[in-house]
Amino acid sequence: MKSRTNAPSGLVYSTESGRMCPVCRQPIAQCVCAKANAAAPAPSDGIVRVSRETKGRGGKAVTVVRGLAVDSASLAKLAQQLTTACGSGGTVKEGVIEVQGDHCDKSWPC
Repeated sequence: MKSRTNAPSGLVYSTESGRMCPVCRQPIAQCVCAKANAAAPAPSDGIVRVSRETKGRGGKAVTVVRGLAVDSASLAKLAQQLTTACGSGGTVKEGVIEVQGDHCDKSWPC
């Protein structure tokens, strides 16, 4: 039988302090690793790309904005502004803004 001395704890919830971070083993409210990762902007080559995708979405068109070198809070705020300007829904996934519908031909507010 192997010993698990170097493996991280499987603790994800504590009745005393609630949800726990699996990396730093602190309560989520006091987690230092998530705050450090959230503040860093996604790596970018400096070119913003706006494209239309339908793959994996059941034929529905989605406008995708990639290449923005901003932190996650600014990216979420920009996504909200873009979805409001386009009059449709949207989300932010892995540093990419997805706006429902084909809006590539619109002039984007920058």
